[in-house]
Amino acid sequence: MLPRLIARMDIKGSDLIKPINLEGVRKIGAPKSFALDYYNQGIDEILYMDAVASLYNRNGLAQLVSETVRDIFVPITVGGGIRNLQDVESMLNSGADKVAINTAAIHSPELIDQVARRFGSQCMVLSIEAKRRSGQSGWEAYVDCGRERTNVDVVEWARQGVDRGAGEILLTSVDHEGMCQGLDVALSEAVSSKVSIPVILSGGMGTPQHMVEALINGKADAVAMAHVLHYKKLTVHELRLHLAENQISTRMTLAK
Repeated sequence: MLPRLIARMDIKGSDLIKPINLEGVRKIGAPKSFALDYYNQGIDEILYMDAVASLYNRNGLAQLVSETVRDIFVPITVGGGIRNLQDVESMLNSGADKVAINTAAIHSPELIDQVARRFGSQCMVLSIEAKRRSGQSGWEAYVDCGRERTNVDVVEWARQGVDRGAGEILLTSVDHEGMCQGLDVALSEAVSSKVSIPVILSGGMGTPQHMVEALINGKADAVAMAHVLHYKKLTVHELRLHLAENQISTRMTLAK
């Protein structure tokens, strides 16, 4: 499978936002307009994350997804507040291709099995928010936008997710997120080397070389990016060119 370029879009109400360490949000604009721009640039996938799902105990992105799929024809993953099979079915009926589940999967791991059995593993993305353990080796999984500890080891949790039927892992470094200083390559390598499914690395991308390092050294299968796209630091075309210069092939696109 060719490496994928994914636009990560954190949503609060009707606004696209950009958090730092999953907190301290800043409003960016209308999410569908940004998504359409990225689609026209040739993005491989769109990732919508409901940033206030835990506050309202539900995911509020169904209408946005329904509006998006009228004009955008790449896979769309939706995360945040997906708590049961009914929530999954609602998102899929709205037009989403995949759902990313974090908190509910931690609290009820059997939900991973249930989603995979009913809708297929390709639909079930295990979302993991990871923080490096202070003074220790390894990473701990967090929930509630990186605020609540779980005492669950990230690598072991990823392996369990695979055994239960997850089709992909969305791996977000809370420590690196929004800092633009580089993706957590060590985290990605630790997880990717232990699982047999694609790993999407998110959090910290600031330059095209950061993506190269994640794909080569971190063994990631895809990179989800926000800041560099939202603030027009880089275009999708520029990213593909840089990857090509480093002998990394991506899907062909006419967008520039």
